[in-house]
Amino acid sequence: MVSERTGPATTASDAVRRRRRGAELEHALLTAAWEELATVGFAKLTMESVADRAKTGVAVLYRRWTNKNDLVLATIRHYGDTHPVVIPDTGDLREDMLALLENLNAGRTEFATLVGATLTGLHDSAGITPEDVRRIVLGDSAPWRSGAVFRRAHERGEIDLTRIPQDVLDLPFQLVRHDILMTLRPVSPERIRSIVDNIFWPLVMGPTAPART
Repeated sequence: MVSERTGPATTASDAVRRRRRGAELEHALLTAAWEELATVGFAKLTMESVADRAKTGVAVLYRRWTNKNDLVLATIRHYGDTHPVVIPDTGDLREDMLALLENLNAGRTEFATLVGATLTGLHDSAGITPEDVRRIVLGDSAPWRSGAVFRRAHERGEIDLTRIPQDVLDLPFQLVRHDILMTLRPVSPERIRSIVDNIFWPLVMGPTAPART
């Protein structure tokens, strides 16, 4: 005897949709969007493909982001927020800078290359510039989290932040990001030491500062 069905069968996807709410759901959506961006690239990413990967309906995405560009920008910021670079505190500015650039190099190579590849799509579709992306992703956190390293060095008396332009403090990080984007590979330890010792150190300590080894 065949039993009578009283309603539609419950699927795993239905259970997922019912369980996730609020911040948990948004985290799942943005994680799925990052995975989709890494897999297919900006051009082939769609709201529908992200919804499929997240096992939810596309309307759930549109309730949070009005279009693909908004979703991708939120995805980039979410990845950066959930994968922070460890800020060292060795008690020495040079050692802090070497460790910080190594941490940036290890933790941001995939991020930088993927974001770099996405910038063209964002610009072509909405006129969004790399500076716009930087502002949206960093928000009010500028100067970047590396500011803690410089503040501690200032407090120890190693440097005088009132006499050093922000561009000089930003330079080592810009050089590492540039190298990653140009080669699509992590920067070598030798290059990182050269950035710190041969470029950054003379700028913050003056041209007569003794070389650090």
